[in-house]
Amino acid sequence: MITEYHRPHTLEEALKLLARPGVRPLGGGTWLTQQRQIDFEVVDLQRLGLNRLDKMGNKLEIGATVTLQSLLEFDALPKALQSAIKLEAPLNLRNAATVAGALIACDGRSSFATAMLALDARCSIAGGEPVLMHLGDLLPLREEQLRGKLITTIEIPLNLKLAFEYVARTPADRPILCAALAQWPSGRTRLVLGGWGNSPTVAMDGSDATGLEPAARNAAYNADDEWASSEYRRQVAVTLAKRCLKTIRES
Repeated sequence: MITEYHRPHTLEEALKLLARPGVRPLGGGTWLTQQRQIDFEVVDLQRLGLNRLDKMGNKLEIGATVTLQSLLEFDALPKALQSAIKLEAPLNLRNAATVAGALIACDGRSSFATAMLALDARCSIAGGEPVLMHLGDLLPLREEQLRGKLITTIEIPLNLKLAFEYVARTPADRPILCAALAQWPSGRTRLVLGGWGNSPTVAMDGSDATGLEPAARNAAYNADDEWASSEYRRQVAVTLAKRCLKTIRES
């Protein structure tokens, strides 16, 4: 549970507080307020000015405390990313949950993290020497990488095509399997699958779409859990990848 609350006015103050043991950043609070088994202090990020959305040429810079709903409503956002955000959480939670918080608290069933990973999002991290880290490098070791540090912005490209497909028990349920496919003007093609494990899986990142189907199938090779078997997910992964590719080619 939360034992002490801090509300710094500057990033420097926040980082000093976060360098102490047992102190965690507080954005929307949708995840931290559920943690009742351990005691910790929180650093409220509201006054740090990290809630901006800036379109700069072919990229979008997203402040860490921008809410999912604010991002969803941004005019230049790819429609496929909007779909992934809508699936991530209902409206009330989207109005509270922050972009950085949703990514750091994600598991493998996160539709939002799946789409952001397909976009090869990059995170600016403050604390010590400033670092710009690809989301795919951050997620596997996120707790260790962010100890005493703070994501300030997340950057995604806008000059590409993105497709998103999923299967679930109901249209509003979390996906049993989802696929996000991004293709750059250069032909670079990146496929990410979600639906199991601790974070989404990069199935392919190549110079074009060659080998998309076997890459989708192989990525779900050990995807057994209580929701579905690996065999089922391997079959569906190919179907979803093909649908995504068709959408991109027709757009």
